[in-house]
Amino acid sequence: MRDMRSEVRKRYARTAAAGAGGCGCGDGGKGSRSCCGPTLSSSERLGYGKADLASIPEEADLGLGCGNPTALAGLQSGETVLDLGSGAGIDCFLASRRVGPAGRVIGVDMTPQMIDRARAAAARGEYGNVEFRLGEIENLPVADGSVDVVISNCVVNLSPDKPRVFREAFRVLRPGGRMMVSDLALKRPLPKAVRESVEAYVACIAGALVREDYLSAIREAGFKDITVVSEKSFPAELVLGDSLAPEIIQKLSLPQKELMEHVSSVVSLNISAFKPKK
Repeated sequence: MRDMRSEVRKRYARTAAAGAGGCGCGDGGKGSRSCCGPTLSSSERLGYGKADLASIPEEADLGLGCGNPTALAGLQSGETVLDLGSGAGIDCFLASRRVGPAGRVIGVDMTPQMIDRARAAAARGEYGNVEFRLGEIENLPVADGSVDVVISNCVVNLSPDKPRVFREAFRVLRPGGRMMVSDLALKRPLPKAVRESVEAYVACIAGALVREDYLSAIREAGFKDITVVSEKSFPAELVLGDSLAPEIIQKLSLPQKELMEHVSSVVSLNISAFKPKK
C-alpha cells in the first residue's frame, strides 16, 4: 500500500495551492462543500462567529475542519497555544486575538505549502505573536512543558500513529495544561477494504478510530479529566465531498449505498483533557 502520509501531504499541498477546502478533497472555495466541514460561507455551522471570520485573513480559511476548538478552549491573555496540523492558520489567528500581545501561538503542519500560505498571511496581517513551524504532529518541533494549551481541528484522524500524537501533546504541555481537539471518530469499525483504501484515508474515513479507542488513546497518553464536550453525527456528503465520492466508490468496488452506510458511522467530537499538575 502507498504511504498514507505521503498521499495526505500531496493532497494538502494541492489544497494549499488551489485554496480549496476539505480533507484534501472537494472543490473548496466559498459556497462549496468539503469533506471535513463546510467552507467559509457556512463556517458558522462549525461554531465560528461572523465577527471572528471577519477578523482573520480571508486566505486562512480553506474550509478544513470539523469544529471550532479555539472557541471551546477558554484561552486567556498571555497563554501559549499550540495548534496541531494548523493548515493555513485559521485557528492560530483566532487564538492570537484571544491570548493577546503577551501570549504566543505556534502552528505546526507537515505540508510546506500550507506553512508558506500561513506565514504569508501572518506577515500581511502583522501577527507578531504567531509563528508556523514545519513538522509532523507525531514528532512536534516544540520543547517539553512549554505550552499552556494544545488545540487541533480534524487532523489527528489523519495521523498513522494517533497514540503518539497524544503522547507528544502531553509532552509539550506544562503541568496543569489542557488540550481541546475537534475530530472525527467512528461509532463502529470499518470493513478492511475501506480501512486500507488510500482514497478513503485521505477523505477522513479510513484513518478515523472508533470513539472508545480514540478516548482510550488520550487516556493512555496520561491525560486526566477527559470530557466529550459535544458529539454529533457528521453528514455523509460533508465527509466525502462531492468530487471524491465517485473515486472512492470506484477504487473500493463498493455500491454507493454500502459506502454511505459505513460513512454514516462517522461522528464529530469536541474533546477536552488535562495534563495533571503533578
